[in-house]
Amino acid sequence: MMNKGEPNRSVPSIHHALIHNAESCVIWNCQYHVVIVPKYRKKMLYGHTRTEIGKIIRQLAPQKEVEILETSACPDHIHMLLKIPPKYSVAHVMGFLRGKSAIRAHNQFSPKRHSVQQKSFWSRGYFVSTVGADEDVIKKYIQEQWKNDQFFDGPAMDFKWE
Repeated sequence: MMNKGEPNRSVPSIHHALIHNAESCVIWNCQYHVVIVPKYRKKMLYGHTRTEIGKIIRQLAPQKEVEILETSACPDHIHMLLKIPPKYSVAHVMGFLRGKSAIRAHNQFSPKRHSVQQKSFWSRGYFVSTVGADEDVIKKYIQEQWKNDQFFDGPAMDFKWE
């Protein structure tokens, strides 16, 4: 018989399968499917630019304790599966990633140097969806995005993220 306040150990918890991270008072697994788009949805994410944007985002993510689980960069958008700690909102993390990556991209790719206020690389909006038990479906979708773009844009384009 169980004492009052003691957990029932005879019933397996579904949460045991989902535990990935723990902090002092929180056990969490917060995953999000995020899609970001360059300004005016220009097809500019290919070749060297794609590789460099990938490196920039991968360098920035750990600064907010964000783990990038899966990515796919298409010429006109990027899909990412992110694990974001609960102490940060998705809006805060995306504002940081998009803002800082735009500044770095501008400094790296622009032949003319402008003030920080004039740097715009990403569109204002983005898509975000929480990921639950269907994580494998989302990962497969992200992995297969480049196949769709390769079909429409031709095999000659460079679709390597790293």
